[in-house]
Amino acid sequence: MIGQWRLRAAFAARLSRMYGREVPAYTTLVDVSREVNEDVLRARGADAERLGSIGRVTAERHGAIRVGTPEELRQVARVFGALGMRPVGFYDLRDTPASALPIVSTAFRPVDEEELARNPFRVFTSMLTVSDPRFFDADLRSRLTAFLAGRELFPPELLALADRAEAERELPDADAERFLELAVAAFELSAEPIDREWYAALERVSAVAADIGGVRSTHINHLTPRVLDIDELYRRMTVRGIEMIDTIQGPPRWPGPDVLLRQTSFRALAEPRALRTADGSVTLGALRVRFGEVEARGIALTREGRALYDRLLGLVDERAAHCPAGERGDVARAMWTEHLPPTEHELAVRGLGFFTYHAVPERPADGSRPPSGLGGLLAGGWLRAEPIVYEDFLPRSAAGIFRSNLSDTGSRNSGQEGSSYDADRLSEAMGREVLDPFTLYERQRDLSLARLPRALRPQGAS
Repeated sequence: MIGQWRLRAAFAARLSRMYGREVPAYTTLVDVSREVNEDVLRARGADAERLGSIGRVTAERHGAIRVGTPEELRQVARVFGALGMRPVGFYDLRDTPASALPIVSTAFRPVDEEELARNPFRVFTSMLTVSDPRFFDADLRSRLTAFLAGRELFPPELLALADRAEAERELPDADAERFLELAVAAFELSAEPIDREWYAALERVSAVAADIGGVRSTHINHLTPRVLDIDELYRRMTVRGIEMIDTIQGPPRWPGPDVLLRQTSFRALAEPRALRTADGSVTLGALRVRFGEVEARGIALTREGRALYDRLLGLVDERAAHCPAGERGDVARAMWTEHLPPTEHELAVRGLGFFTYHAVPERPADGSRPPSGLGGLLAGGWLRAEPIVYEDFLPRSAAGIFRSNLSDTGSRNSGQEGSSYDADRLSEAMGREVLDPFTLYERQRDLSLARLPRALRPQGAS
């Protein structure tokens, strides 16, 4: 019998091999990521594994897919449910400045600490907001709805196996093999010709809308390895002649603790695709929709820490607006240095970062009583704080990656009122709850506090 985490690991590995065949530059990205990770490990030793073992970091991936309707999203949830992955977080990318992104998103991932340690595969999953009149007028919305209703992304056999794997949390060998075969095939790039006029009509609204609603299948939009030094990876990819996007999205590089998530990618490649013209003939064209993303993960921030991060982003935007374009990074580093704690210890004591807490059994007995505050317990060697890795995404960074890989900004009628979407509506669409990431991190932290001897629990801890 093959358990869910092994299904998840096998699916991630096969998806990576498939995507490498389809997008060879992705294989280069994986190879360079591995080289950078090995070099960082040699240079920094055990400290390099502070946010995850080198085995986990090297194997870690997140993918991104796009679907068109709530029904397709429900089916995706069933496939990922078979792999022990649940929807976490709600991301609304529709109000992204300077480009039209008519999508709302969630991320499917494991949620338990043990499952994350075994294999933390995630899939950032976006759904087209067909009902939003800012992007789709009545005629286009009607045509798009009919087109999406007439396609099948996932065969019934795959969905039946997925439901069984989710219910029983395992599959027999032969059924597991069949499930993996069908699941990987569902995300391959289809060779079926694309209606050129229909695709172009959607592309005038948004290249993302065309990629979702202009074809009769879905596919992996990008697959993302994790790297320990994303700045060095960016440099090495550029040296190899791979065209990268202009920036690294997320927090700046600075001397303090790595927090949240930094992401970058190589630019979307022109891939040959078969296009059907109005007279029915098929010609060979090219579309730019897929790219190779890479990420560096840091410490998860608490609600207070995230609010501070968002305020700092606003301040950086204000100050950088009056500086030359190339100086934004310097502005951000100065802002981080001014407002963020320079050490993990201070990040924990100020309640800005998530950590698990563990008693230090080897602390020398000196006859003193443990203090009541977290700062004293950490400084005195009574407790050890282990950072909790940020497992989720940043909507602004995700939009920035998407926007950097678009050749056209598309169109959006800002005079129209947008349709309402939130985590509850997405939960209803899927038939399963979208979980709040902060709640998951708080649970992980609080469980570690509950395991401490009562005398070592910080004042005010759960």
